[in-house]
This record gives sequence, structure tokens and C-alpha cells, in this order.
Amino acid sequence: MKKFVLSAVSCLTVGFTNLAGASEFEVRGNLELQGRFFIEDALFPSQHDTDFSLAAAPEFFWSWNNGDDSLEFVPSLRVDQHDDERTHGDIRELSWIHVADDWESRVGVRRVFWGVTEFQHLVDIINQSDSVEDVDNEDKLGQPMVNLSLVKDWGIVDFYILPYFRERTFAGEEGRPGLPFINTDDALYQSSDEEEHIDFAVRWAHSIGDYEVALSVFDGTSREPILVPTNAPNDPLELTPYYQQITQLGFELQANIEDSLWKLEMIHNQNDIEDYIALQGGIEYTQYGVMDSSADLGWLVEYGWDERGDESGGNFQNDLFVGNRLALNDVDSTEVLFGFSYDFDFESTSVLLEASKRFGDSLKMSVDLRMFESDDFNDPIYLFRRDDHLQVTAQYYF
Repeated sequence: MKKFVLSAVSCLTVGFTNLAGASEFEVRGNLELQGRFFIEDALFPSQHDTDFSLAAAPEFFWSWNNGDDSLEFVPSLRVDQHDDERTHGDIRELSWIHVADDWESRVGVRRVFWGVTEFQHLVDIINQSDSVEDVDNEDKLGQPMVNLSLVKDWGIVDFYILPYFRERTFAGEEGRPGLPFINTDDALYQSSDEEEHIDFAVRWAHSIGDYEVALSVFDGTSREPILVPTNAPNDPLELTPYYQQITQLGFELQANIEDSLWKLEMIHNQNDIEDYIALQGGIEYTQYGVMDSSADLGWLVEYGWDERGDESGGNFQNDLFVGNRLALNDVDSTEVLFGFSYDFDFESTSVLLEASKRFGDSLKMSVDLRMFESDDFNDPIYLFRRDDHLQVTAQYYF
């Protein structure tokens, strides 16, 4: 962690050194109050039925040299009522960006998203998941990097050097949803360099008519840990994250055909334990102006497959996803997303409902409902079967 902080400070120093010719400065961000309300009693005695937290995410943006150079700084902080692990801070962004005619360089701490599907992002591997923020792993930790992007007629090529690894965050003993027996203090690594291992990645992306395609290669420390038991035979269960070395090939395809988006993500993961192929694909069909209104209604169907089957250790190895996305297209940006998943191997289900609406220029309210149903002890979501909950979030933007 020390070297991560030093790299962030170094990036900030570079930015301020070049700030003499600054032409623009902005401060924005949000403050957040969040509450979680669980429907059933907790599975583990250390957990609670309600939880509240406060969070702040300011954003500082400088630009100079007629906009060709910029510096962005996005710290984040959350204070949680019960979970010591969820009370944490992070640097989401701290990078110097230079834009030329046909290339860009980005140096510092950044968040990079890859992928096209809705319910699972197989190819998205640059940043580590911040799992204490939410169970959907959509929130990401900042990743130190050097990124060179070449913009050509035949596509955009991104090269990445990733000099420091971020361990995944997990809920603590009192955190919910979560497993109180995960040991995050003594993570295990295949590489003797541990978190100082230097990872590399390259990605090519191009638009060809109605088709968007991307190919990527990542070589380094897997962002997806394997939880291995490390307790003595007669001691309470303890699972410790183990991070192996992998080479991952990724493929993304999105086709915009009339009112439908066809989406596909595929990966081939090569490692010393078991090589495998996995995919996530489906379609999103949108009805524009439903019932002669300004609202759009999307219908989503996706399927996730992993050739390791029910021994994959993941949640989506043979799963069907269906859902709807409703956008009212009003001045308050009212949106609702509903999703349902069914696991063919374990016959388990999960439900999500996400709704958000703005009130004026500064206030946004979000309501998330998550429900889990599983009767198979071998199912990864079995230990979350009592963690159905409603999450209410109020955000003030400035």
C-alpha cells in the first residue's frame, strides 16, 4: 500500500509542476447518505439488520495548454456504522492526461472500464473491485498505471503498464452482505513479487458500421481471488484470498441492428490451476416512446457460461438473465432497472431492482433491492440466502 500512495503522490507532483499554464479549474463531486435494511435475521451473529454510512467523493479538475493537458483528482471516503472494513478511503483518480493529434498519454491512478454486457463484465480486468461498496462489484479501486493510447483509422490501441496490484476489499466481521471469516490481512500470491508485480495489458477497439469490436490481452495478477481455507483443523473456518498469475485473452462485440443491441464478451483464461473459457452474451431490445410517451423501455436477455461448470467458484457459470430498463427521459432523469437471474446448475435465483430520480439540480435519490434464493450448499450465493435487503441512497451533488 505504501508504494501505491507514493505513486499517487508522484503523479500529483507531476501535475502541479506543469500547472503553471493552467487555464481552467473545476471542483465538483457529491456527498452521500446511505441506509441498508435487511429483511431477514442475519446468518452470522456478528452482523446487523440495519446499517448506515456516509460517503464523500469530491472531484478536482485542472486543464491547461488549450485543453491538451489536464490533471484529475478524485478521492473517496466512506464511514460505515458497523463495518470497519467498509470505513475506508481510496484514490479513484489522480492522473495527468496529455492529448495529441493521434495519441494520448495517461499517467497516474485511473479507472478503466472494458465490456458491453449488462449483468456481468468478463473482460473488465484493469481495475480491482471495491466489494465493500456494493455486492455487484461495479465499484472499482483506482489502479496505478501508465497508459498510451494510439488513435488510428483502423482503431484505437491502448497499451498499459500496471506497476502496483490492489487487493480486493471484503466486508468485515460486522459487514453485511458479507462473510465474517475472510482473512484480508494475509493475502497469498503466486508471484514472489506479491502486490509489486508489474502487469501488462493491450486492447484494440474499432467501430465498423453498426458493429463495435475489441480484442484485449492481459498478463499479470488476477483481480479475481481464490478463497482458500487457511485455518488449523480444529479452529474456526478462515478463508484467505489467493491471487494467481494469469494470461487473459478478451473479445467484445456489440452490434447495433435497428432497435436492438446484440452483445457478447468472451475470455480465455490461462493459469497454472485450470485454463478455461467463459462467455456472456445476449440482446437488448428497446421500445422507443412507449404508449406515445417520451419513455423508452428496454428488454434484456443474457446468458453466462463458464466451461468449469459448477466447480468454477463463481456466481455465473450456467445462468440466464432477463430484465427491463425503463428510462422516462424526463428532466429528473428517472430510471428503473429490473433484473432476474436463474442458475441452471444450482436452481438458485437472484433479483435486483435499481431505481433513481433527481430532485432539482443537486439531489439524487436511489433505491436498490437485492434478493437471493438458494437451497444448495455448494452454490456460492447459499451463504447470502438471508441477505435480501433494501438500500436507500441520497446523494447531494455540488
